[in-house]
Amino acid sequence: MVIMNTYDATAALQDAAYARENSANSFGSDYKHVGNIDASMVTNWLKEAGKTWADTDAVEEVIKRNLQNGEFAKFRVWDGKW
Repeated sequence: MVIMNTYDATAALQDAAYARENSANSFGSDYKHVGNIDASMVTNWLKEAGKTWADTDAVEEVIKRNLQNGEFAKFRVWDGKW
């Protein structure tokens, strides 16, 4: 038996494209809308990195690294640096 989990990212990609085109992505001076990602996608990223949700610093680093990766660039809304 093989259990296979799949994820359709179409909605997240459409939301990110819409936000890039129609939003200033700024919520005051300290907050930016960086990208649209689903919790299941982050869970997969954490599993690949050998990290858990409990390690909040690692979660932040994994998300940052993956959003800066060209493979997931379409999920980015803001192209600035953080």
